[in-house]
Amino acid sequence: MNHATNHATSSSGTRRPAHHDPHAHAGHGDGLASMAAGATLHCLTGCAVGEILGLMIGTAVGLAAGATIALSVALAFLFGYALSSLPLLRSGVPLRAALALVLAADTVSILTMEVVDNLVMAVIPGAMDAGLVNAVFWVGMSISLVAAFAAAYPVNRHLLARGKGHALTHAHHGASGAITGWRRFIPDLPAPALAAAIAAFMLGGLVVAVADGLA
Repeated sequence: MNHATNHATSSSGTRRPAHHDPHAHAGHGDGLASMAAGATLHCLTGCAVGEILGLMIGTAVGLAAGATIALSVALAFLFGYALSSLPLLRSGVPLRAALALVLAADTVSILTMEVVDNLVMAVIPGAMDAGLVNAVFWVGMSISLVAAFAAAYPVNRHLLARGKGHALTHAHHGASGAITGWRRFIPDLPAPALAAAIAAFMLGGLVVAVADGLA
C-alpha cells in the first residue's frame, strides 16, 4: 500500500494523520490478531479488578453469595468500561461520547467474559464458596480468567474484522495529536502492564492463602 494514502494533505501543503480506518485491519491477520488480543486483555483486566474488588467487599461486609456475585459482576462492567474510557478521554473525546463508544464497543466482550468466568468458577469444586484466604479461590479465579480470555478473544476478533467492537474506540486513540491541558493527567495504562499487575496481585493472594493454610 502506498504510504501516501495513509495521510491527508491540507490546503497549506502540510500533512496530517488521516482518521484511522478500523476496516483496514480486516485484511491483515497479524495486526488483527494483535488488536484482538490487546482488546481482550484490556477488558479482562477491568473484569478481574471488578470481580476481585467485589468479592473482597462482599466478604468484608458479610453479603450472601448471590449478592456478592452480583456486586462483582457489576464492578467488572464498571471497571471494564472505565479502563476503555481512559484512552478516549486522553485523546480528547468528550465524556458522554466516550461512554457511548465503550458501551457499544465492550459490552459483548465483557458479557462473554462474565458468563464464562462465573460458569468456570461454578464448576470448580469449592471455588465459589472459598474465602479470599483460600488457595482454591485464587486457583479457581486464575483458571476462570484464562477461560474467559479464550472465549472472548474470537468474539473480539470477529467484531474487529467487521469494524465493530473495539474498532469503534481504536479509531479515536491519539486522534487529537498532542496531549495537552488536563488530559495530561489521565493515566496511560497499557494492557500488558495492567495484566502483569493483576497477575502479581493474584499470585500474592495465592501465596498468602497457602501460607495461612500452612500456619
